[in-house]
Order: sequence, then structure tokens, then C-alpha cells
Amino acid sequence: RYGYNTLVDAHVLPATNINYEDGIKLLAYLNSSSSPTASIVFKGTIIGDNTSPMVAWFSSRGPSTSSPGILKPDILGPGVNILAAWHNSVENNTNTKSNFNVISGTSMSCPHLSGVAALLKSAHPDWSPAAIKSAIMTTADQTNLGNQPILDQSLLAADVYSTGAGHVNPARANDPGLVYDIEPQDYVHYLCGLNYTHREIFIILQRKVNCSTESRISEGQLNYPSFSVRSNESADQTYTRTVTNVGEANSSYIVEVVAPQGIDVIVEPRTLHFSKLNQKLTYKITFRRSANNGNTSVSHRYVLWKSAKNSVRSPIAVS
Repeated sequence: RYGYNTLVDAHVLPATNINYEDGIKLLAYLNSSSSPTASIVFKGTIIGDNTSPMVAWFSSRGPSTSSPGILKPDILGPGVNILAAWHNSVENNTNTKSNFNVISGTSMSCPHLSGVAALLKSAHPDWSPAAIKSAIMTTADQTNLGNQPILDQSLLAADVYSTGAGHVNPARANDPGLVYDIEPQDYVHYLCGLNYTHREIFIILQRKVNCSTESRISEGQLNYPSFSVRSNESADQTYTRTVTNVGEANSSYIVEVVAPQGIDVIVEPRTLHFSKLNQKLTYKITFRRSANNGNTSVSHRYVLWKSAKNSVRSPIAVS
């Protein structure tokens, strides 16, 4: 199940951990010799692996079953073999008193993303949680250190349901150019659109909401920095997005679209002109089944708003 990933482990006996490909080679050697021999040589820390980052086998995949109109996951973060500070042992069966450890999982990637969010909030105190998330998502990397597509544990190109917007890039997130902001009331309209009960919404918001008196929006109308569309829809799917200028006061953005196979993507207007900071502009995006409708793909397709300085990328998923 690890595929080509290997995880650090504290072995009781002299041992090592190899990936699937190396395991096949080792097995072939064992079967080819009547007296196989082996040795373990410690070579220290080896750096410069251009296939990093890679999506681990345990990384959560989309699509979301509870809200398929919102692309999940949002973002990738470092979470494999992370060396970090470690608390004192609370177990009674060990004398280990290490101040550091190497572990993997959400327990590692979540602190990385939380730290990035904290840095962005410190640098931009007026940004909302939604603006911070948008900055992280729209500036993410889609390629590894070798400038090749990010791979999964099988050494295949990871699709959008594995990577979301891509791998977090903290430096670029600090200057996203544009952000997709969401007001708290927008979430109320979203939850009502999902037909949540009054009790379910109260559990989330900790206040009473009567959806019969509230506006309702479809999932795709939430001002999210990504798009998730259905390929079996014969009718056009049109959504509205509003972006806020947090970059240069006087700036213009031109849209670039890489559309999924079998889907035509129409964006109006195709240019956004800003004259001041925090100015908001709205565009409409329509997804239409094309005449040459073939098998849709969950590979990396996107809408990109590009200025002289910034690139604001929103991934598109088709299910």
C-alpha cells in the first residue's frame, strides 16, 4: 500500500525499509542465488530528490461525498518523514528521552499549513480565514523540484482529487494578487442550499438560522477559489466569482483557461481592471458540454488570472 513511498520507522532489530520497486529487485535477487548476502550501509542524510513533493498513500483523496460541488482536497502540505520537536515520553515501558522525532501523517501536514496561515494573518491582519485559504490555494505549486508533475505513491501523475490546488508555497501565498473572499453569511446560504436542518446548522454556527427566510445558493456558487463541475449535466453550469485586489493598486488581469476534455469554459469578462486596493470585481464562468464531448479527465485543468506580477490559479475538477 505504500507504493514507492517509504516511511521512517524505529526498528528493534538491524533493518531497513525499502519501497515496492526495490522490493521487487530484492526478491528477484533472492530467487536468483542459492546463498544470497546483504549488508546495510548507513550513508547519512541524502538530499536533492527532485521527485519531491509526492502525494503519500495515506493522503486524503476527493471528491467530497457530502458536498461534491466543492473540490477537495484544497491543498497539499509536507507530511512525510517530518523531523520536528517531540514531547517527553509519557510511556512507562521506555527510557527514551528524545527531544525530536520523525513521523508522518496529517499530524505533520496540518501544523505546516496552520503555521503558514498564522504567518499570513500576521502579515495581513485584515485578511479573513477565507482570504488566507484563497491565497494559499491560488499560489500553490503543481510541479515537483524537478519541474515535473507531482506524482502519487505509484509514480503516476497525481490528479486533482489527490493534489487539490497543489503543494503549498508560503512565499508566493504572501503576495497572491487577488483573493476569493467569503463572508460568514455566505456560508449560511451555502448550508441552507445543502438542505441542512435547523439543528445541524446550529451545531455548526452556534446560532439559530431559519433557512425558510434565508437565501440559498448551490455549492458551486460559493465564492471558492476552485471549481467542481458535473460532466453529466446537459445544461450550462454558470457560476459567479468575486475577487478582491490585494496586490498592486493599478493592475490588470487577463484570463487564461485550460479546459477539461469535453467541456467548453467561457469566462466573462476576460480582463479585470483594478484602480485601487481592496477593490472587488466579479466575473462569470460557464461550463458547457462541447460538441466533441469525450471522456472527461480529473487531470490538472484550471482558470488563471494573470497580471504583470501575479498569477492567480483556480483548479477545475470534472466528475
